[in-house]
Amino acid sequence: MVFRTLVFRFLLGVVLVVSTQSAMAQTTQDSIKQTVDRMFLGMKNADSAMVVGVFHPSAVLQTIVGDGSIRTQGYTEMGAVMKKLKAGQLDERITYGSIQVDGNLASVWTPYRLYFDGNFMHCGANSFQLVRTNGAWKIVHLIDTRRKDCDKQ
Repeated sequence: MVFRTLVFRFLLGVVLVVSTQSAMAQTTQDSIKQTVDRMFLGMKNADSAMVVGVFHPSAVLQTIVGDGSIRTQGYTEMGAVMKKLKAGQLDERITYGSIQVDGNLASVWTPYRLYFDGNFMHCGANSFQLVRTNGAWKIVHLIDTRRKDCDKQ
């Protein structure tokens, strides 16, 4: 009887620890998604402050162009572009692929399709690197691909 009680308590403890860790991981992933979603909402609303606000001060944005070369810009340049747009002009529709987290580092993969004034422009994938600093997730690196043929990779 004592053995059964000990085994039951041990298994209950394991279940509680696992469910607590799972809930914490989901909360972390949700807060990471909020940062990424905020950037795309800022883009859609042409809200420069919202877009710039999700980036770490040392953030770098890069695009892999057709021949494999890389075009680099700062996040403030992206904010400046937002100031030239009207709300609703830019609509980047993403789906979440993988989200990996190790302490204060997160990596997020989001395939996307980009529309401008309701017209398809291009598609590809975004790869985000985020860091948790002062309790908030900030984007430190964003690199993407761009192509017209969305059925091929």
